[in-house]
Amino acid sequence: MFEKLQRAFWKALTPDLVPDHPKAAVQPKAEAALGPELLAALGGANNLKSQQRVALTRVRVELHDPSLLDAAALQGAGVPGVMALAGGVVHLLVGVSV
Repeated sequence: MFEKLQRAFWKALTPDLVPDHPKAAVQPKAEAALGPELLAALGGANNLKSQQRVALTRVRVELHDPSLLDAAALQGAGVPGVMALAGGVVHLLVGVSV
């Protein structure tokens, strides 16, 4: 009960940051949206656990194996900013084109 109330409160304050539904697995259509160069730099499509657009210019990706991430290849593919966080979470500054 308290958790539902707390979730509703935070959803009201930050509607774009608190998802209504749990994260879904990566769909083949969503993988294609990243492009082959980005997928290869992230370790391939099989390395993606989930992806979520969190802002107009940013994509949040969860990886199964973060050691496969190639930040230099991402920057070479046109991603100006890469932020790797704990737990295989990576934020990509991709612009509005992706």
